[in-house]
Amino acid sequence: MSNLVSADAAAIIAVAFCMLMGALAVFQAALIAGVPIGQFAWGGRDRILPTRKRIGSATSIALYAAFALLVLQRADLITVIPWPDFTNIAIWVLAAYFVLGIIINGISRSLPERWTMAPLCALLAALTVLVALG
Repeated sequence: MSNLVSADAAAIIAVAFCMLMGALAVFQAALIAGVPIGQFAWGGRDRILPTRKRIGSATSIALYAAFALLVLQRADLITVIPWPDFTNIAIWVLAAYFVLGIIINGISRSLPERWTMAPLCALLAALTVLVALG
């Protein structure tokens, strides 16, 4: 690891990242359950998500778990992936994914989605970069 972020700081940041992933997973689970908060996701067109978007929400939960494992591994808190080079590249791909999320959510026609998810993606991108630098 580089020394730009201490190991202790990277660990704390990784845990904060995982807490946000957990909160997003709960949000996606609520969407799957039919809670009428769809204006905050998937373009905001459906308050209650149709089946196709609920499947997307379930896929998102699985991705959030994978993202959390990657960040925890990069912070040296767990070892799941036996290839450190893969982890070192994947963490930057994940950061780029969140930067793309800032853009996509920032141009959403849904104001609730734009004003909640774009800043959340910015925070997740920042946390991911900090762990990557750790």
